[in-house]
Amino acid sequence: MSKKPKQMNHLLTAEGEKLLKAIAEKSSHIPWNEYPRPQLQRDSFLCLNGIWEFSASGSFDTAATESILVPYPPESRLSGICRSMGKDPTVCYRRTFTLPEDFIRDRVLLHFGAVDQTAKVLLNGTDLGIHRGGYEDFSLDITAHLQKENCLEVYVTDSLSDAVLPYGKQRYKRGGMWYTPVTGIWQTVWLESVPEIHVRRLSIQTTLDTVQITADGITSGVVQIRTPQGELRADITDSKAEIQIPSPRNWTPEDPYLYHFTLHSGEDTVTSYFALRTVETKTVNGIPRICLNGKPYFLHALLDQGYYSDGIFTPASPESYTEDILQMKKLGVNTLRKHIKIEPERFYYDCDRLGMLVMQDMVNTGRYSFLRDTALPTIGIQKLSDRHMHRNRQIRTAFAESMENTVRRLCNHPCICYWTIFNEGWGQFDGTSQYKLLQKLDNTRIIDTASGWFGSCLSDVESIHVYFRPVKIKKTVIPLVLSEFGGYSCKIPEHSFNPYKTYGYRFFEKQADFENALIALYEDEIIPAVEKGLCGAVYTQLSDVEDETNGLVTYDRKHCKADENRMRIIARKLHDVMQKSCAEDQVPAPEE
Repeated sequence: MSKKPKQMNHLLTAEGEKLLKAIAEKSSHIPWNEYPRPQLQRDSFLCLNGIWEFSASGSFDTAATESILVPYPPESRLSGICRSMGKDPTVCYRRTFTLPEDFIRDRVLLHFGAVDQTAKVLLNGTDLGIHRGGYEDFSLDITAHLQKENCLEVYVTDSLSDAVLPYGKQRYKRGGMWYTPVTGIWQTVWLESVPEIHVRRLSIQTTLDTVQITADGITSGVVQIRTPQGELRADITDSKAEIQIPSPRNWTPEDPYLYHFTLHSGEDTVTSYFALRTVETKTVNGIPRICLNGKPYFLHALLDQGYYSDGIFTPASPESYTEDILQMKKLGVNTLRKHIKIEPERFYYDCDRLGMLVMQDMVNTGRYSFLRDTALPTIGIQKLSDRHMHRNRQIRTAFAESMENTVRRLCNHPCICYWTIFNEGWGQFDGTSQYKLLQKLDNTRIIDTASGWFGSCLSDVESIHVYFRPVKIKKTVIPLVLSEFGGYSCKIPEHSFNPYKTYGYRFFEKQADFENALIALYEDEIIPAVEKGLCGAVYTQLSDVEDETNGLVTYDRKHCKADENRMRIIARKLHDVMQKSCAEDQVPAPEE
């Protein structure tokens, strides 16, 4: 009898099929060959994705090399390698490149979207430095080391054993709620050339009718904003410009209007965008509510893990994000909880332009304890001080630095309405101090300090998870969010990652039974809870992920298990009950 495989990599998404076909027909196809930073864009862009040399031994000296398709992690089918890199691997990448004629202005910058976890970068034999953190972007000035033909090398170590750096749902021994780990480069590698004096970073802060743009790296310039009423111009003084927007059009998921602008400063020109919207908490008719643009708004949400059957961390193309978002909007969903993963900026841009709110989780550090973090809280033991949890100084420092970098990278995106610091106690420590730190970084969004339990700390919301019992709402002094619930499993065998194991919280063999139970869950428990004070509900989850078959779509995104018409009726009912309970305030209606 043959041994059962530990994991199944046979599933391809539709975009994955297109990618492999394009590669077969044209070997020079470059995946993700589009500008990766939509909110700070120049006309200078050279994508270094594509075929690289790769060694799983961590050296090019002693081992035969393979070819890998960047930016897909080597564990994924789309990478061309598709196997485990082992426990705490060390791998290396190499490629050559030449710069196009007239590419160089004054400086040439090398950008990495993300490399998991620690990357040492060399150019033409010169050590350029080391970056630690598997979910963060980083850049290097390579001007002084350029030659006519250039050799770029990246040496990567990826340790999950010490749990110091953020790691999310990755585990060497995957299974159940833990997923295949990824190693190395998993976001776009690219070059741009900039003037000596250039915009290094934009900080954009808005109200319902004003925008303040701060441009680090320059002191003066001109901003040109395109509006329905015509172009607005404003001078940048001391790196800042503040502009009043006439006849403002506020951003909502139902009307995701973006204001695009161009910034000129000396020899540098960048394009970007912003949206006019606010997020806050208010008491309405005696009930604490989350408000979008001053009006109560129900977060009708899905948990989105950001895993794909063929690319794992990295979908086959940016269009995969578009398809996920539009599919969920068809179901009446207005919010995605991006769960313990930071995506490329294209994901957030798509949410900005298509109209999808995002509850963004920080990525956890620290060791997970089944007894402390799952078993005891599930039976109701959820009050526990976190002051002395995860006392390792390295772990605490790494988490705080990662949180700061996450906010720095994503804070300009209007889709993000909500930050989650800790999830179900994983890596949680001194929540009150971390809440205060995050509030200093960004006080314009909702902060959920402890999603699930261990909530004896400062937070903007009370955040609960309910899986194995009915949803019951109690009166709270801050908005109440059901940040996880459901998890109903319906396995579609021909679209499943693992034919031998199934993970979920309630199981259905027939899709019709699953659909009926899903609708009943909303009708019987969620909709009645809104009138009593529930401000948001996050169903688990958008898609199946490996052993988990509790998604509304399958892991390969080829089959939707939920009925679109019935789900849109649920969305309308959620809106109507919120409207009724907040009769003095007009609640934005869901899309028809």
